[in-house]
Amino acid sequence: MKIIRSKSFTGDRAWAALDIANMNGITTRLHWTDQPYKWHINDGQEVFVVLDGQVQMSYREEGVEKDALLGAGDIFYASVGTEHVAKPLGEARVLVIETEGSV
Repeated sequence: MKIIRSKSFTGDRAWAALDIANMNGITTRLHWTDQPYKWHINDGQEVFVVLDGQVQMSYREEGVEKDALLGAGDIFYASVGTEHVAKPLGEARVLVIETEGSV
């Protein structure tokens, strides 16, 4: 049993993570960051939930770059093959659910 107070979680580096659960190869991790990630394509599906702060999510659909501003409570779902990059605006805390070992 765990109770996690996400607003108090910080990391010693951008995209630091707290492992919450691994359910049959699907991981749930809490991330803290104040820096962009990198353009990438996950090995599987990804659910990205902003818990605190704001994140500018850039993604490509059929070669066209698009952007969405995500705030607390917003969810970004990346299907297989979705190229994307998360760019926090200041500090952000994000819950990420994905296949274990995914990029």
